[in-house]
Amino acid sequence: MRANLHTTFVFVHGGSSNARAWGPLQNELALLGYRSHAVDLPGHGDCADSPAAYYRQPQDLTELAAAPSPLRGVTLHDNVQHVADTLRRLVEWGPVVLVGNSLGGLTISAVANAVPELIDRVVYLSAFCLSDPEMLTEPWDVVDDNLLDAVSARIAVPDVPDPGVARLNWRSAHADPALFAELKAAIMADSTDHQFRLLLDSLDPDESYLVLEPAALVQADEWGCVPHTYVRLCEDRSITPAVQDYMIRKADALTPHNPFEVHTLDTSHVGYFSRPQVFAELLTSLG
Repeated sequence: MRANLHTTFVFVHGGSSNARAWGPLQNELALLGYRSHAVDLPGHGDCADSPAAYYRQPQDLTELAAAPSPLRGVTLHDNVQHVADTLRRLVEWGPVVLVGNSLGGLTISAVANAVPELIDRVVYLSAFCLSDPEMLTEPWDVVDDNLLDAVSARIAVPDVPDPGVARLNWRSAHADPALFAELKAAIMADSTDHQFRLLLDSLDPDESYLVLEPAALVQADEWGCVPHTYVRLCEDRSITPAVQDYMIRKADALTPHNPFEVHTLDTSHVGYFSRPQVFAELLTSLG
């Protein structure tokens, strides 16, 4: 039996990110009397053996390219097992709301497929929600004018030795004002420059795109029985509103009996870092 009825929010980060990105939002939730837990997915965050060359100044780019990745061998199944183990420890204390941003949407979808009984609601903050196998293999029928793809290509480290791993040199933007401005416009345009520097310094260099696999597709009989919310971020230039709406429509077609509850916030892709109060107020208002 649950000890009390206080909600715990569990946060799953996006690509090249980690639990530190949720700190401002967790602080706001605490001020409203809510518990939260931010997950470091395997290969991410404080316990990951990230390339030392990424943090040294000046950077040795040859050494950075050659360093092995902490994400070597990490799969979507590893992410799911890690998050599910966390949920099992938390669920005895009350309802659990699972929240993901960006690429973290693939993990929260797979977790909701695997252990729907542990989740009272799953929330996508401009996060990927894949509901059709063709979304993994075919072009999407939507105009995607995001700013992130092109600028990410400029900071990509070539010839990383681990298959499926992309390595992005986020810290290179500190020395290039034009690059800094482009990344900020794509990711967190509603922040101050100081806030964006803090975000850049919190990011991990590596991300595995091996998580883009069929297990990330939401399933009508599992995920579809969990109440789910999509928070549209209408100033998002990483996953644009048109792409967000496309994913909502596709998922609703899969589970017309349980469509997304949709909310819209006027923020950037990582607005929960720059404007955490509005996210805290929305999350705590959910049923």
